[in-house]
Amino acid sequence: MFSTDRHPIGYACQRAVGNIRGMVIYPSGCGRLFTGFCLVLLASCSKLAGPDYVRPELPEKAQWSELSGREITTSEIIQPDWWKGFNDPQLNELIQKAIDEGLDLKIAAARLDKAGIALEKDRFPLIPNIVLAPTESITASKEEDGDATTSRESERLGAGLSWEIDIWGKIRKGVKASEAGYKATEMDWRAAYLTLVSSVAERYFQIRLFDEQISHQIASEQQNKELLAIYEAQYKEGLIPRTQILKQKSELNSLKKQLLDLQRSRDEAELKLATLLGMPAGDLFIPVGNLRESIDLVEVPAILPADLLSRRPDVLVAEYGVLQAHHLVGKARLARLPTISLSGSAKTGESLYSTLLNTWSFGLAQSFAPMFDRNLKIDVKSNEADVRIAIEQYRKAVLNAFEETEIALLNLDSRKQQMQELQDQVGYLTVVHGVQQSRLKEGLMSQLEVFETERTLLAAKQGILTQYQQLLNDTVTLYKAVGGGWPTEYVGDQNAPALQSKPSKDPAAE
Repeated sequence: MFSTDRHPIGYACQRAVGNIRGMVIYPSGCGRLFTGFCLVLLASCSKLAGPDYVRPELPEKAQWSELSGREITTSEIIQPDWWKGFNDPQLNELIQKAIDEGLDLKIAAARLDKAGIALEKDRFPLIPNIVLAPTESITASKEEDGDATTSRESERLGAGLSWEIDIWGKIRKGVKASEAGYKATEMDWRAAYLTLVSSVAERYFQIRLFDEQISHQIASEQQNKELLAIYEAQYKEGLIPRTQILKQKSELNSLKKQLLDLQRSRDEAELKLATLLGMPAGDLFIPVGNLRESIDLVEVPAILPADLLSRRPDVLVAEYGVLQAHHLVGKARLARLPTISLSGSAKTGESLYSTLLNTWSFGLAQSFAPMFDRNLKIDVKSNEADVRIAIEQYRKAVLNAFEETEIALLNLDSRKQQMQELQDQVGYLTVVHGVQQSRLKEGLMSQLEVFETERTLLAAKQGILTQYQQLLNDTVTLYKAVGGGWPTEYVGDQNAPALQSKPSKDPAAE
């Protein structure tokens, strides 16, 4: 330690720095030994924290089952605002409202803000910590008569400095780990964004499905009412028994029940959509529309992106988890090396506003204790175990990504074939139903045969609508499976773009 009294601040600091410099350059005894040891370690410091980060080995994916042709990048087939490909202004408006007001996205954004604040705090140890505080010298005494007196003798301004010199890079490793954690939280925000947009689209498709199914159900109900009127006229003329009228009324009851259930399901979907948009359930009103007339099917190309793993937010979250664990291992290893700390303190003269230093001191301290700390040795093993866990979690996320993409492709291909079969079925049944209606009016066919044909025809029409909605949902699922419109993310790449403090509002901005 070095100290002096009543020197100007500039001269005092210059003297202090000179003494510290002298201590480092001209060591003796333990200081010389420590300096030599540090130089040897510094010569190999690039190996102290372990090897550089390398993406873990992953299961190979040679090709996609339902596709053939060259692989391309996501940006060639998926636009950032991919939902606009359905050509429905109502859908575009709802998704934009969800992005602006959806609570799930706001929660994810708040978590990202918190992660950014924590990252700023983790960077504090990179610079010296300086504390300024006014101090007073107070004296208490007791006179012979028993009266206590207190006097304030002087007023001072105190300053303290402490700094662990990051000679090995331990603190920088910790900051890198925190940056990886921040990026993982940003990927969580992207995942929340993609999930919200997909959920709004799927819920809207469901509402439009119910709209058209209700329309078909009402039309079928009207046809059966007309048929009931015919039966009632025939009954008055004594041509049919009363039981035939009762059967027709029973059929109408069944159709009305189904209609009520469809209307209930439609209202429920609208209530759930309101919550996704950040609105109280019941405050949202979606005008009645037609599924196939208002929403276009998007033709998915017979090729799939090759950069799937660099765009899916959940996969990137898992890989950033591996990167964070990797840096924490390096930090734990470096924590076992000797430490060098700089400390200092100073006080002004008797006046708080004095420009003179009353006392000051600076010092360097080194410690070999971390080298023999068993807890730090265990920390290294524990962090290495975390790396192994993170790697397996990453591989699992990759396999899940492959699975979801394959299932989406499988469903799209299968539903297209089913749609064609249903359309053919409806065509045949429509012809049959027309002939049966004519023969029924002439009394040449039983009512039961007509009922069976009508039920089958209605079910086939509703099936076409369901398949259409599923095709829309599967398209959304595929876009979600390949990461939506987010740009490629560089994990652990030194050539990656600089770390942003906050992600863009939407993928189009990136």
